[in-house]
Amino acid sequence: MNYLVAVDGSESSMDAIEHAVDLITQTGGSLLIVHAVEARVLVDDAESVGAAPTNTEVGERIYTEDITDAEARGKSVLADAEETIEVGDDVDIETTLLYGDPVECISSHATEIAVDGIIVGHRSLSGRVEGLVGSVAKGLVERASVPVTVVK
Repeated sequence: MNYLVAVDGSESSMDAIEHAVDLITQTGGSLLIVHAVEARVLVDDAESVGAAPTNTEVGERIYTEDITDAEARGKSVLADAEETIEVGDDVDIETTLLYGDPVECISSHATEIAVDGIIVGHRSLSGRVEGLVGSVAKGLVERASVPVTVVK
């Protein structure tokens, strides 16, 4: 069996790797660990504008993260993910950076390379936060053409 594990550096994504390694050591196969590079929208807090800045004040301080910074962050996440796998685990591992919206690029890549399943962690965001920022795990369950295992 060949699995794709999507990681974002969170504890739940590291739990997803551990789950995938357990599956592969029992059934054989390979593991592709991916991270979706997507530049973040950031707020420059160098200027203190008080406890509750207005939308205008925040709007003047918003900028998009440089893509090279996002790539460096992604490479670090992948390196940390690889380190969670113990040397004794007999697992064929590959890592790769994908670019774009995580749900779209992960589900598309999984179909393109014909993996048997996707494994992803779930960070247990509150309903309100998940509604605002979305859930990659939920989006993958809805969009992916292969089975998706969500690890809590």
